[in-house]
Amino acid sequence: ASKIDDCSKIGDNYTPINLLLNEFKHMSNTNKTVVVGMSGGVDSSVSAYLLKEQGYKVIGLFMKNWQNEPGEKCTSEIDFEDASSVCDSLDIPLHKANFSGEYWDNVFKEFLNEHKNGRTPNPDILCNREIKFKSFLNYALTIGADYIATGHYASLKKTDTGLNLCRAKDLEKDQTYFLHEVNAEEFKKCIFPLNNLYKSEVREIAKNIGLDNAAKKDSVGICFVGEKNLKDFLGRFIDLKKGQIIDEYGNTIGHHDGATLYTKGQRQGLKIGGVKGRDDLPWYVFDKDINKNEVYVCQGLENDLLFDNGLVVENISWVNNYSIEYPKKCLLQIRHQHTPVECTINFNKNFIVKFQEKVRGVAPGQSAVFYENDVCLGGGIITETF
Repeated sequence: ASKIDDCSKIGDNYTPINLLLNEFKHMSNTNKTVVVGMSGGVDSSVSAYLLKEQGYKVIGLFMKNWQNEPGEKCTSEIDFEDASSVCDSLDIPLHKANFSGEYWDNVFKEFLNEHKNGRTPNPDILCNREIKFKSFLNYALTIGADYIATGHYASLKKTDTGLNLCRAKDLEKDQTYFLHEVNAEEFKKCIFPLNNLYKSEVREIAKNIGLDNAAKKDSVGICFVGEKNLKDFLGRFIDLKKGQIIDEYGNTIGHHDGATLYTKGQRQGLKIGGVKGRDDLPWYVFDKDINKNEVYVCQGLENDLLFDNGLVVENISWVNNYSIEYPKKCLLQIRHQHTPVECTINFNKNFIVKFQEKVRGVAPGQSAVFYENDVCLGGGIITETF
């Protein structure tokens, strides 16, 4: 490996990599065991390395969450090979646990049910709640863990009122949106080693300690879809029927392969060509009717039909069991990397969230996640918009 004397640049921030690594050395954690969720990616790999540098006894754990069809190759097989290689390089043991049953019962069934009901679910959020911070935590404790660790970009901060889930230093990679349904009780046993690092710094560390996956691309999507077409995959479990694509004036201008495949704000995959008498602007989904199997579209990114004034959430999962007084003013994020907007939460049977300014592409089935500054308060599933 090359000398660790380079700098990483994020905007105007320069951080000497050797200083970063020195922060993690010579710490006294020799009596503590931490089990690291090893995905085969660079983030979990560097997390394991940094914890070992701090003096922890580190054990790797690879989670198998999907049972392949006969002859079907899932990306998890490649990831396990990468995780094994990294653990060999770091001289740490690697366990492999099969959570595919729990994943099917607690994540995938809900994923399918949401699609059947015409909503757009985010299985990564359920996976974090049910697998990575329940099944994984329970398994880790049985093999002697004092703590668990993952390669998530997030931070945990103790306060007088409890343990807060906070944004990571690298806001572009921050993953608190995906972690908002995990309770603070589970976080008490968790470490996020990358909380104060930028992604470029993580890759630089991996490169300088000679990890083969230093340049490995970040995983996108979910293992059970992999490189397969979502329509083909969902068609194995849901009866998809072709239907009409209708514009805001009631005109049929195209056909789709199943209304459940489309979500509000979507542009890709509509396959609408030039429409006589209409401007040459891109088309976007502004609504759908799952019972009629119809998808409704409009033109232009700034079309009013794509915007909403607020949303409804049936239930909110608060990270720290906060005692909230309503109306509650805070920040709202409706998808990963969405720029947060100011909102007010009221409660009357359901949680009614009013935006300070209109928001584009609010999709039922996705999660509304609430923040105060960098603290993630919690969130819930969007059921309606208005």
